[in-house]
Amino acid sequence: MHETHQGPCGSHSAGRALVIRIKKLGYFWPTMIETANSTRRCDKCQRHAPSIHVPAETLSSISSPYPFMRWSMDIIGPMVSSGPKQFQYLLVLTDYFTKWIEAKPYQQTTELEVRKFIWKDIICRHGLPFEIVTDNGSQFIARTFKDFCKKWNIRITYSTPRYPQGNGQAEATNKTLLSNLKKRLDARKHRWSEELAAVLWACRTTPHKATHETPFSLAYGLEAVIPTETSVPSLRRMQCPANVELNEEMLRDHLDLIDERRDQALIRIQNYQQAAARYYNSKVKHRDFI
Repeated sequence: MHETHQGPCGSHSAGRALVIRIKKLGYFWPTMIETANSTRRCDKCQRHAPSIHVPAETLSSISSPYPFMRWSMDIIGPMVSSGPKQFQYLLVLTDYFTKWIEAKPYQQTTELEVRKFIWKDIICRHGLPFEIVTDNGSQFIARTFKDFCKKWNIRITYSTPRYPQGNGQAEATNKTLLSNLKKRLDARKHRWSEELAAVLWACRTTPHKATHETPFSLAYGLEAVIPTETSVPSLRRMQCPANVELNEEMLRDHLDLIDERRDQALIRIQNYQQAAARYYNSKVKHRDFI
């Protein structure tokens, strides 16, 4: 068996192919299949075998119980230089609960720029987060960045190196942003930084498939006014300007509905994650390294 598998004429075949080859040589014994399976211990076969795309472990989802508690963070780039300042990188953070996206273009995403962005665009707008999930980029593992997070009591969680699925929320956001930018730009790729604000607004006012709600409504308790409502006036546009009584009534309705909206969104997120896990886990094939 060893000679046929990796001898001078061996091709490091395994399993049924190895058994058939030995049979053709005129050999047979009752436990041939079990013996052939032992070739899985071959060092060269394990090192140079084709990559297996079937997942080896079950899916673990990350959720957040309330808005702006937990953010994912990632950097997109380098991309085509854009704008007078020749932006090439995009720093992106996404809230796990509302799916609200904050993003900003940079020439270079240094550790200092990351700290400034988190202070101005996350903390000063949305409050102190409990946790930021990110990869092992040099900007994120720098001592000064860790000290900054420690100062504000922000926990940093790092995903597994070379395993993008470990920060799945960030990867999903990156895919959405790049797709929407491509649809708006066509061949004018060098203008992506100019279209970024419009793309972010579209993402914030579009219902997310996991929550069935817009990030804007989960953050502020009501839907944003979009251009469609000005060209074809909606009910609330026709009621403007509202009198005092109507204004108070509308305000009470929004305050009553915001908690219910968020509770329903949380339930939908959990159901969505469970459905995704069931589908993913149905393809899992555990592998033991011998």
